[in-house]
Amino acid sequence: MTTTTTPAEAAPSAEAPLQLTTEAPRTLSFSDQSAFWANLGVSLIGFSSAAVVLVPTGYSPLPVPASLLALALGTVAGMVMTALAGVVGTRTGAPAMAVLRGLFGTKLSWLPSLANIFQLIGWGVYEITVIVQGVDAMTGKVPRPLVVVAAGALCTSMAIWPLAVLRVLRKYVTGAVAVAMLYFTVQLLRNPIPHQSGTSWSGFFPAVDAALALSVSFLPMAADYMRHARSSRQAGGSAVLGYSITQFWCYAIGIVALLQAPNADVFHTMLGVTAGWLFFLVLVLRESDQSFANVYSTAMSIQNLLPRVDRRILAGGVGALVTVIALFVHDLGGFANFLGLIGSVFVPLAAVLGVDYFLGRGRQGRWDLSERSPARPAMLVPWALGFVVYQVLNPGSVDWWAHGWMHVQDWVHVHPGWWASASLYSFAVAALVTGAIVALDQRRAPGVSIPAQAEGSA
Repeated sequence: MTTTTTPAEAAPSAEAPLQLTTEAPRTLSFSDQSAFWANLGVSLIGFSSAAVVLVPTGYSPLPVPASLLALALGTVAGMVMTALAGVVGTRTGAPAMAVLRGLFGTKLSWLPSLANIFQLIGWGVYEITVIVQGVDAMTGKVPRPLVVVAAGALCTSMAIWPLAVLRVLRKYVTGAVAVAMLYFTVQLLRNPIPHQSGTSWSGFFPAVDAALALSVSFLPMAADYMRHARSSRQAGGSAVLGYSITQFWCYAIGIVALLQAPNADVFHTMLGVTAGWLFFLVLVLRESDQSFANVYSTAMSIQNLLPRVDRRILAGGVGALVTVIALFVHDLGGFANFLGLIGSVFVPLAAVLGVDYFLGRGRQGRWDLSERSPARPAMLVPWALGFVVYQVLNPGSVDWWAHGWMHVQDWVHVHPGWWASASLYSFAVAALVTGAIVALDQRRAPGVSIPAQAEGSA
């Protein structure tokens, strides 16, 4: 695996390589990538999760214009972070966790890889459970184990043929999802939006952070797909554009539904419109691509530890594990809080990766992705500091964990308020500290910029 690669000469039907040591085919067009990210931006749980943007935890409800602005800013900011990490995969040809060999060294890259494996398995279970909830809202009659096994089998099959799935999404699924979203938008807006009372802009930045947190959750898997893009401009642009549009749209529908029926389940509100079940079914079936992405990216993360194991075997094993766990998971509340805690480690990691690759060793052509890449423990420092900043400003909802960080807040005399965007401050601190380390590194070992050909081909 080299620092830069040129697009592989591969047939359009070429699949993802079976081993980490094989060069990735560059067969995904702008429309393939855009369709993939647009589909990821739509989630059944996103409709009801709009509540965290409309009514940030601990704050008064936001006015609708403030909610939509916070949603737009958070979504785009999170996707820019995600796209930056993914573009490194486009330039190097490496999947997300293997990219981190250049940042930490091969052995130290196992640390974020293990964290990512853990959280992606969790998210895979989460998405299968969401599918079960969607089917249950529609029928209430299909046995839960049957839905879990069917959804698990589908997402596992998709993970074995990932690039073929992305092309299917572009040709058939994206259009159907857009029609369903448009239908629900029109039906919901036929009724007036009730007047809000007791609103305030005080929770604006926490709402931005809530929207950002969802879009940045795809950061540790972005390069797994963007490495197959034909250029970094196409990859980055398609991710930001495709995902931002649909997540904004999805959450906006959720905001309208919550305002019209604040005490009702959003699923049943959508099913209550004329022919709502038909278009809701489209969204339920589409949810499988979320679980597929988690299963496939888990296999890619494992390959950073076991580079010569066939990814199809890994994907099959991960899919089976996710399915079995999903049979026993019913409550998504505390489960989601814990997954959010694990995911918070990747916001500062994005800053460290971006600064070191685009301004440091990556720019100098010293990004070593070999299996013998030496350890760089200094790069753990900005990552850790960014994580601490994140937790001080947003310790989450896991009681024992949040209680500990509240003591830290008292000790440093910092208590989150309207200004507290944990993601943005965490990203900024990690980026600044990484910049200082990069400056010192360049003084010790000055290098040359990467060749113009590599910049252009990326």
